[in-house]
Amino acid sequence: MELSVVVSTLNDREQLVSCLDALAERAPPSTEVIVVNGPSSDGTTGVVRDRTDVDVLVEISERNPNVSRNAGLGTATGDVVAFLDGEYAIEHSWYEAVERSIANGTDVVTGPVTGGGTDYELRTPRSIKGRSVTHFDGDNVAFDRTVLEALDGFDEYLEVDGERDCAHRVAGLGFDVAWAAEMAARCEVGTDGGRADPDWGATYRSLSYRLAKNYGPRPTVLGRTVGSALRDGFASIRGVVAGEEKPTGWVSNGTDVISNAARGLGDGLRARYTDRSAQRNPNGLSVRHDRAVQLYDRREE
Repeated sequence: MELSVVVSTLNDREQLVSCLDALAERAPPSTEVIVVNGPSSDGTTGVVRDRTDVDVLVEISERNPNVSRNAGLGTATGDVVAFLDGEYAIEHSWYEAVERSIANGTDVVTGPVTGGGTDYELRTPRSIKGRSVTHFDGDNVAFDRTVLEALDGFDEYLEVDGERDCAHRVAGLGFDVAWAAEMAARCEVGTDGGRADPDWGATYRSLSYRLAKNYGPRPTVLGRTVGSALRDGFASIRGVVAGEEKPTGWVSNGTDVISNAARGLGDGLRARYTDRSAQRNPNGLSVRHDRAVQLYDRREE
């Protein structure tokens, strides 16, 4: 297996060092390591350039994880490409789990992330329009390269939950997703109180966009969006009653959800008719070539 690991980082220099140390210790020396940075302001560039175990450093100017993933994918040469968050450190069994799964014919393999946040677990496949969709963690996942080429990478319209859109397209093209408990990574971030609250506007723009893009103007698309919004809305009401959330915040979040869901629905339908192929990715890897503002490539030395 020729493995490329794309590590995305943004202002998490200390965690990135731990991530790269773990890769150097627990993956073979032949592993191609690509760090996509940006736009960080904490000295990450200097730290990465001083390391001899990083093959490529790609500097980007956009705070979009899907732009970061595509920028790394564009420089990767391995026949298997893994995506890892710079805050995660792989466990000793990680590499062997990827290698075994790919050797067994798996198209996409993912594993748990433990530590500061909640553990990620493979979700039960959901049936949507006769399609069985299995979600995966976009920050700890490995693809056979042919899958990524068929997908044209990730959809850069999405600022959040790009891996969920990718999961729908993986299923639409007939590829499979497997769970490997040994493909574990650990995250130490969040032990002092967890991560920031979600951006509900971006979350619902992503939800309505990916459903409309992948399935078209169907009642189930609107139904799933509305149903999810109602569940989150009732949960927020409980927070208001418990004094954990202000009523004005609940109203503001509701307004963001409605406006962004409508925007995502319209943009998703336009995207569907822009790319009528099974690929469903009008904003993918092949569309642009200006993601990197600076490239440091040790492979040329």
